[in-house]
Amino acid sequence: MAGMDLIPVTLEGMHVRLEPLSPAHLDGLCAVGLDPELWRLTVSRVHDRAAMERYLAEALEEQRAGTALPFATVSRATGQVIGSTRFGNASRPHRRVEIGWTWLGRPFQRTAANTEAKLLMLRCAFETWGCIRVELKTSTLNLRSRAAILRLGAREEGVLRHHMINEDGSLRDSVFFSILAEEWPEVRRRLEAALERPTAPVPGA
Repeated sequence: MAGMDLIPVTLEGMHVRLEPLSPAHLDGLCAVGLDPELWRLTVSRVHDRAAMERYLAEALEEQRAGTALPFATVSRATGQVIGSTRFGNASRPHRRVEIGWTWLGRPFQRTAANTEAKLLMLRCAFETWGCIRVELKTSTLNLRSRAAILRLGAREEGVLRHHMINEDGSLRDSVFFSILAEEWPEVRRRLEAALERPTAPVPGA
């Protein structure tokens, strides 16, 4: 698709800056991300520095393959790395991309950080790349994530059974969601309104 180039780019908002992921972020990711609770319902199990280094390397390998664009999520107020997120499973012919692989250190959850990160990424996908569809998915067991994705304004589409194998060998059923280009203006209004009301429940947090 013309213009849909997964070239490293920095996406900057008022609360967070999404920086192209690099090995230089490893220490920052480890400082906030070696919490087993963050990975309890994810495919990856990142419990030590070696696992985080492998996680980072795999993300960069997908970037080199042209199917992903991973970011470090950085607090603008402090410059601290607070998590990570990613575009993945990009399909240029079908003008489709997935947003996921998202995690934040626990002190930064239920804040504006994830809401603004989603706004920045969705704006890039729909307004810069011209996507017609953005996908999101999570484990069927991750009820908090499912609720957060729905609060974004995404539509739940269904469950793929035994869709993935977790690193611990267990099988994962995945529930898929999507936002379409024609739905984006309303989703954008919801996210922008939420960011203007910092004391209100934050969609996508």
